[in-house]
Amino acid sequence: MSLHLQPVQVATGSNDTESHLVFADGFLVAILVQLSEQHEDEAGSWFLEAGFGRVHHQNAPKFANLDVAQDWIERQLARTVGSPS
Repeated sequence: MSLHLQPVQVATGSNDTESHLVFADGFLVAILVQLSEQHEDEAGSWFLEAGFGRVHHQNAPKFANLDVAQDWIERQLARTVGSPS
């Protein structure tokens, strides 16, 4: 499996403007948004704005950087259906 990130602007309703669409083998699996200064201590971290299929998560996680986010997405995609996240 290979992930591909495509920079994009997402209208989140806040100052969070740096975003990426995440594709796995050509399929859109997630949208990641970098948190702005308005999030104070979390500024600069990445947020799972939306996850699809196995990447969908009720309590969307935050990640220190894009590498950590991609590792998490790959783990979600690799898990078997029905296993805990």
